[in-house]
Amino acid sequence: MIVCDLGAMSHKVGLLDVFEGKQYQKVILLVSVLAFLLLELLIYMAAAGQAGTRSRLIVLDSSGNKIFETSGTTATKYQQFEFENNYGPWANYQKKVETESLPFPFRAWLSAAVGIPVGLILLVAFLVRTYIALMYGDERETGEDSDEPLETGKGVGNLFGAVRRVTVFHIGFVTVVAVLLFWIVPNFLQDFARVSVATIRDYKWFFLGVSLFLAAIITWVIYLRYRLSKQMLENQLHVEKYRLETQLLAHRETAGLLPNPLKEAEEP
Repeated sequence: MIVCDLGAMSHKVGLLDVFEGKQYQKVILLVSVLAFLLLELLIYMAAAGQAGTRSRLIVLDSSGNKIFETSGTTATKYQQFEFENNYGPWANYQKKVETESLPFPFRAWLSAAVGIPVGLILLVAFLVRTYIALMYGDERETGEDSDEPLETGKGVGNLFGAVRRVTVFHIGFVTVVAVLLFWIVPNFLQDFARVSVATIRDYKWFFLGVSLFLAAIITWVIYLRYRLSKQMLENQLHVEKYRLETQLLAHRETAGLLPNPLKEAEEP
């Protein structure tokens, strides 16, 4: 009995062991596919509901200030009753309707359509692994890895080894991170650009002064580099001129010291 228990514990517990019975596997797969399709449909409907034409009714006072706003082109009787209790007769105020067209939020839909299902799958896998660890113990997968020789080569061998060690959970984690970056980074850049434009618009004289100061500094640096380059060229020209004069003078002195064979031949 003890040997049988040890053999059962040494057997690796997987997801199929949790859902005992092969007759339930097709049912579980069918339910999972239907739940996935239903989730994708709900995500698409939620994204499509954010697109389209939006109208809102705005009530203005005599000074043109907005004091009331509601969605739609008209106000209900209850909204008019509440307004008259707070501000007076409804007919004494100006009304205007503003309409805007919202495009389909493709980036939000794509992020949700990919990130939510993958995140749920990773969450379910984590819960199943936690259940297996609590019920059967946390056993390391050392059976196959210990029999394989250690790869000490470089290049293609290391690449294949790294690819074999990649699991579905790594791919899912990378997918979730990519989806979050795809959603967060453009929003951050958009908000940063909007805040930057608003700040420059509010403090335009300050930024104009800073820009002129930086332009003056850059111009001064360029002028100094020009003067330095010009001075270096002049110094190099003087050095080359001095070197040539020195070589010419040395050549003349050497020519004066050498004997003249023509004069020696004319002497008796």
